[in-house]
Amino acid sequence: MTPTGLVLFHGAGGDRDHRIFLALEQLLELPVGRCNFPYRDRGPGRRPPDRMPKLIDSIHGHAARLADEWKVDPSGFVFGGRSMGGRAASMAVAAGLPAAGLLWLSYPLHPPGKPEKLRTEHFGDLDVPILLVQGHSDPFGKEPEFAEHLGDIPGPVEQVWLDRTGHDPVEKHDPTVLAGVADWLGRLT
Repeated sequence: MTPTGLVLFHGAGGDRDHRIFLALEQLLELPVGRCNFPYRDRGPGRRPPDRMPKLIDSIHGHAARLADEWKVDPSGFVFGGRSMGGRAASMAVAAGLPAAGLLWLSYPLHPPGKPEKLRTEHFGDLDVPILLVQGHSDPFGKEPEFAEHLGDIPGPVEQVWLDRTGHDPVEKHDPTVLAGVADWLGRLT
């Protein structure tokens, strides 16, 4: 299905105004929804993220709201985001949320220093196209680790690996990230 919108969710310490989200909104002709999770909307100050079921419920709520606002079919949405946001979006899709694809920006394959605590249990239920954009030195998952697990995903997975950067890629990589996302979205049908 041709994408009808891109719906993005932030990482645990971020918010809807991440520089890549803002740049994608400016770059793409596709509508872009930059969404906060409920804990981020509770006002200023550092708060721990909500538990995953609440994050997933929030994704469903944002999808319904944006479909109504944009007057489009929500099954054409590409969901994703940075780190925890991308993981939550993929878990929502694995549990049945219709989607045209998933965008993973710095997917947290495992907690840093704990490669045995994989976050892959839902990979077998992801039968949609996925774009993974990851830093080569990301402590949440490096290329050889992803190579072991991406084959569990039934949908096609494309990868963009960024040299000399970790979990929060430095700004010099922004053009590569933006071009990779725009190209991938342009090829989804």
